[in-house]
Amino acid sequence: MDRNLALEAVRVTEAAAINCTKWIGKGDAKAADQAAVDAMRRAFDLLDIDGTVVIGEGERDEAPMLYIGEKVGLRDANSLKVDIALDPLECTDSTAYGKNNALTVIALAEEGHFLNAPDTYMDKIAVGPQARGAIDIDATPAENLREIAKAYKCEIAELTVVILERERHNKLISDVRGAGAKVKLISDGDVSGAIATAISGTGIHAMMGTGGAPEGVLAAAALRCTGGDFRGRLNFRNEDEKVRATKMGITDFGKIYTLEELAAGDGVMFAATGVTNGDMLKGVRVYGKTLQTSSIVMRAKTGTIRFVDATHHLERLI
Repeated sequence: MDRNLALEAVRVTEAAAINCTKWIGKGDAKAADQAAVDAMRRAFDLLDIDGTVVIGEGERDEAPMLYIGEKVGLRDANSLKVDIALDPLECTDSTAYGKNNALTVIALAEEGHFLNAPDTYMDKIAVGPQARGAIDIDATPAENLREIAKAYKCEIAELTVVILERERHNKLISDVRGAGAKVKLISDGDVSGAIATAISGTGIHAMMGTGGAPEGVLAAAALRCTGGDFRGRLNFRNEDEKVRATKMGITDFGKIYTLEELAAGDGVMFAATGVTNGDMLKGVRVYGKTLQTSSIVMRAKTGTIRFVDATHHLERLI
């Protein structure tokens, strides 16, 4: 995979973030998401790739564009064939209501290197590089925290765990606190929560809980680039989701997926741009006729993590 492609990917997430900025705080999550989708689709058309969306906005009959199976890019005879996982706007509600941690996100890999995950829930646990190999999704929170603390050579009381603030997580939150660790609750955005475990200075040591399976693949792609670790198991809500999963080639409904099974190979690349302010990235800032974006771009092959701040001129935007 051409390393320049990683930087081209940032142009895609920047375009999506910029286009949905006008919907921040307007209370219309669908409009914000559609604005991000529209801009991301246009930006993909400028990339010299033959891309297939494997994690997208849904199936073809549910999404106007960027659906699972859609082809994107210039798609010339010599264009690089890639699989794409994306979330045009992670945290649509956060955007609509002016809350934190909204991102535009894409990940790229060689064909067949992303799990084609159905739109269901996934039980997840994620850690950064220092705790790689220390997690077990079947272990209790206390057991996992003991191993993570050993890896960090610290006390459990020094650990902070990101958890989505949902009623289904009440027991998990209680168990983590009961084990002695701190909990950072987030309203949305477990992709950013998982990435934060691998970024120095965030103060986050682990992410635990249940969230979207497609977001689990995106998080795994980011952690594949940073050397972190991830475990996931699909958590189906109904029989229809199992039928869809079967059509996508999934037959073992209880399988525990490792990081490499979700996002395989050294060709994985990840890019994200902040829409609203978060722990890791600033949101889009508008200054008259210019605006500024903050992005992160990563490559599995080198483990390089780049933070990209860019200034854009409104009258020159494509």
